[in-house]
Amino acid sequence: MCRWLAYSGTPILLDSILYRPAHSLIDQSLHAKMGVETTNGDGFGVGWYGEDTDSPAVVRDIGPAWSDRNLREIARHVVSPLFFGHIRASTGTAVQQTNCHPFRHGPWMWMHNGAIDGFHLIRRDLAMAVDPGLFADIEGSTDSEMMFYLALTLGLEEDPPGAVARMAGLVERTGRARGVEFPLQMTVAVTDGVRLWAFRYSSQKESRSLFYSSRVETLRSLHPDLAFLRELSDDARLIVSEPLGDLPGAWNAVPEGSYGVVQPEGDRMADFVPV
Repeated sequence: MCRWLAYSGTPILLDSILYRPAHSLIDQSLHAKMGVETTNGDGFGVGWYGEDTDSPAVVRDIGPAWSDRNLREIARHVVSPLFFGHIRASTGTAVQQTNCHPFRHGPWMWMHNGAIDGFHLIRRDLAMAVDPGLFADIEGSTDSEMMFYLALTLGLEEDPPGAVARMAGLVERTGRARGVEFPLQMTVAVTDGVRLWAFRYSSQKESRSLFYSSRVETLRSLHPDLAFLRELSDDARLIVSEPLGDLPGAWNAVPEGSYGVVQPEGDRMADFVPV
């Protein structure tokens, strides 16, 4: 499987989230505590939004994140109010740049932890469901990218929660028709550069771990001595595969079968049910 994080809030250096925490994403690439694998060394990717562009920048490579000098260089110089970070442990598809997350289409970014069980059996069926106008943009061979393009086909740009629910329902129906008992395992993050959605769901109701950070004002009241909290805006939020440290009160588990959205008009959480 994989580990990922998504940040939205005060513009910050990528380094402050990717490298500096005690159990940072880079540390998790070697020492994951809650993933299926301890080591996530089959590639990495970061994506971020700048001030003057409608499309995110994406940098991906096939080497392990813990030793990549270019990633460290980027992290020390790039400032962004919204970015994704992902470290990959392949579930069977090739270790190649086009299979590394996050995936991008127009203003949208997508990343995933989990798998479509029996993907080799139903890959053609799912591919045939992708809008022909989008199909040529699929670059890699992963189930994760296929899920992204299915969601785009099923209305992601107009209704992200509905599109992801329709995608999940399609995957489950297709898998079960081929004899796969529990077709889908997913924690997914998707953003249009303004809003950030995160989903936690699995057919078996035993989803991979996912956490969101407490409100900054709550953390300030719990830890008034921590100077870095005074630098963050009240709307700053992190969503992570596993906590970046053990600061009391900082992390909350995303409930099984649910999704949340971080947005200017206020965060919201709701049940997630495939359609």
